[in-house]
Amino acid sequence: MTDWRARKGPIGVLTGAGISTDSGIPDFRGPRGVWTKDPIAELLSTYQNYVADPDLRVRAWLARRDNPAWQATPNPAHRALVRLAEAGRQVGIITQNIDRLHQRAGSDDVVEIHGNMFEVVCIDCEFTDSMAATLQRVAAGEPDPACPDCGGILKAGVVMFGQQLDTAAIRAAVQIAENAEIFLAVGTSLQVEPAASMCAVAVDAGADLVVVNNEPTPYDEYAAEIVRDPIGEALPRLVSEILGDR
Repeated sequence: MTDWRARKGPIGVLTGAGISTDSGIPDFRGPRGVWTKDPIAELLSTYQNYVADPDLRVRAWLARRDNPAWQATPNPAHRALVRLAEAGRQVGIITQNIDRLHQRAGSDDVVEIHGNMFEVVCIDCEFTDSMAATLQRVAAGEPDPACPDCGGILKAGVVMFGQQLDTAAIRAAVQIAENAEIFLAVGTSLQVEPAASMCAVAVDAGADLVVVNNEPTPYDEYAAEIVRDPIGEALPRLVSEILGDR
């Protein structure tokens, strides 16, 4: 059986919170994850609770203000994927993360399946703004800033639990998975659908699946290889192996 590293076709990558922990952004479900340490924090990510509870929205705006992603910088794992593309490989990234560290590292083909934290949208009209501008309103004394156009509720441009994913993003993610000959699932528990099912889409289309995660996932049994090493070390090493570095 040919080693998956020898395949020369497109490479799909699905990334979760684990790829950003070395950048100082904690994951959600790990032993020291945000939701593990503070289960109430998960409520901030649930759409119905957010809309119904003004006090929860106040907490959410403070959490956005204090998000470590504002100070975070890309780490060796993010940069390894850029190196793969710069070497001439076709690389499509599907990310569950909202931190835009892939783009800041230099990756171009990135599908943000759960949106991003740098934009603000109104749930009632088409108003959008930057998160930075809206947080200035919070700092100026608006604990739960309303939409300036219609008075509606504002939220981050992030897909919350209870919201529908963007259909265009899903289509783009499926296309990456279907086209891939190698599919890397990096730093994700593969418990959140439909993001996790991109692994199944890729395998069904003939890709070799490689899981890089420190905990077991539901898709490990379908993987050509499972890597438990720290992601900041493992992904640069795997990229070097793919590129045939000596």
